[in-house]
Amino acid sequence: QVQLVESGGGLVQAGGSLRLSCAASGPTFRRYNMGWLRQAPGKEREFVASITRTGDTILYADSVKGRFTISREFAKNSMYLEMNNLTPEDTAVYYCNTDRSLGTMYNRNGPFYWGQGTQVTVSS
Repeated sequence: QVQLVESGGGLVQAGGSLRLSCAASGPTFRRYNMGWLRQAPGKEREFVASITRTGDTILYADSVKGRFTISREFAKNSMYLEMNNLTPEDTAVYYCNTDRSLGTMYNRNGPFYWGQGTQVTVSS
């Protein structure tokens, strides 16, 4: 089983930047496609970005394209989300996950291992 721990959230002004980290436990980190999702108050959890286990296929939600960058570092069993030009609409709890289906592409239907989430708040 993979355990995930997010960090890096916080309070930032509009236009600012944050870098989220997702640290994974276990030797099987390389097997999984991974993703970031977020959930704003009163809204459903939504897809933000994904990266395949090889790192060669990356996808973004239209709302973050050009502002967010997903990456992973195998040596540190970690995944990152660099967020720039943040807006109040980016305020949410951000979750990382690993796609347990072990396909060649990230499967948005999962199943997943989930982290506990990290709060990102963007003030106007």
